[in-house]
Amino acid sequence: MTDADTTTAGTDWHAWQESWDRQQEWYMPDREDRFRIMLDMVEALAGPAPRVLDLACGTGSITARLLARLPEATSTGVDLDPALLAIAEGTFADDGRVTFVTADLKDPDWPARLPYDSYDAVLTATALHWLHAEPLAVLYGRLAELVRDGGVFLNADHMIDESTPRINAAERAQRHAQMERAKAQGALDWAEWWQLAAQDPVLAEPTARRFEIYGEHAEGDMPSAAWHARVLREQGFGEARPVWCSPSDTLLLAVK
Repeated sequence: MTDADTTTAGTDWHAWQESWDRQQEWYMPDREDRFRIMLDMVEALAGPAPRVLDLACGTGSITARLLARLPEATSTGVDLDPALLAIAEGTFADDGRVTFVTADLKDPDWPARLPYDSYDAVLTATALHWLHAEPLAVLYGRLAELVRDGGVFLNADHMIDESTPRINAAERAQRHAQMERAKAQGALDWAEWWQLAAQDPVLAEPTARRFEIYGEHAEGDMPSAAWHARVLREQGFGEARPVWCSPSDTLLLAVK
């Protein structure tokens, strides 16, 4: 075993997972609610032992909750972020139900890297808003090819209805006031979390590569839930609609 392997083996991946979850919850205090509904719908439509694609998986937040809820499930996590993938791979290193793949979802050939040709469910959360509308529509077409007939796609993300500007402004003001109160009590924001990762002896190098790939933060589009539902149907899904929402986020379900 090399010195690097020894350092990696001693890393507290659970602590990094917890830290990531707390940082994400600063932005989305109802994050666990939408994960619960996501897995309710997976179980209802894909059964107790689904083959799942965890799309833009990050640290494996969805995979962790999937396997806790449905122990007979299997998961393929795909992402391009080397730092978040390092945490995911460290967390699930001894779990034969989980595989991770490094791929760029904007690469048209990314599905060729996957270990399976089809999946019962594709799940993603707080990730696809970094894509602009045109490449996102293309991605939805690729997902329609990957999901088996009767399978599901669930996307939990920011979906903004531009036809309600006063509601949007009020929601944003209220949410940011709550975030500031949490910040005063010690909550980490996105930038602070990445600063800690950059100082970690194991994550420093993949974090540097991560910022070479993405910059400070990728900027995409956040179209409405109606847009997502329409485009998913146009790209090959039979049904699509929201199954959960908060004032700022939506969980949208599509069935092949």
